[in-house]
Amino acid sequence: MSQASVAISLQGVSKCFHTGTVNEVWPLNGMDLEVSEGAFLMILGGNGSGKSTLLNAIAGTFPIDQGRIHISGEDVTRLPEHKRARGIGRVFQNPFTGTAPSMTVAENLALAMQRGKHLGLGCSTSRSRRKIFYERVKPLRMDLEYRLDTPMGTLSGGQRQALTLLMATWTRPKLLLLDEHTAALDPGSASRILELTQSMVLESRLTTLMVTHSITQALSLGDRIILMDQGRIRHDFEGSAKKGLKPETLLDLFDLGQNAQVISDGKPA
Repeated sequence: MSQASVAISLQGVSKCFHTGTVNEVWPLNGMDLEVSEGAFLMILGGNGSGKSTLLNAIAGTFPIDQGRIHISGEDVTRLPEHKRARGIGRVFQNPFTGTAPSMTVAENLALAMQRGKHLGLGCSTSRSRRKIFYERVKPLRMDLEYRLDTPMGTLSGGQRQALTLLMATWTRPKLLLLDEHTAALDPGSASRILELTQSMVLESRLTTLMVTHSITQALSLGDRIILMDQGRIRHDFEGSAKKGLKPETLLDLFDLGQNAQVISDGKPA
């Protein structure tokens, strides 16, 4: 993979929590990973395998203890989270994370629009901006284009997560990080959010890292799967290797006694 085509690169990344205590744990342990531009990477693993810690390390939520992180060729290892956020869109598991509940839908969208710019919230009430919001929200097919003045906190989890996804991708980020972003939703809402995710990622060719416990999601979405365990990549499937995978093959790669939270077809394995 040429350096120009690499969207993100991790070399020997390690992170320890509770260092020097009986609770010491290494959720990332010498992690090496390269993701090409426009790739849609599914990150699969059991609880404690390091999946969410990986996204947090990339986002700069905490400093890593060892290794280097490059995004689009830039060494961001010591760059603080708020500076990395200019090029990173992120959606969390909780639909109520990442938005301002007391602000209206339009005001939240205005915040997303002004990422990296110096604009005020006044743009959320201008006629031209509201027309843009209407046109961008309408494809969600949730009638939210008629609720631009509704406080975000009064919406359902599915509605809010759809808007959060839209906000995270509004300015075409360098990276889109999805941390089990459908896990807290009912099946119908989760299905719709996955449809929107697939559409937005493919249409804009967004470099995307998506954490999931679901083997079904991992097989049906994306163009690459990595299986994590104890802070490292244990298996990596891309292209034709991923297309030929079967659910039972992935299940066989796990020690189910230690990774009981891996899900197959929506049910505990």
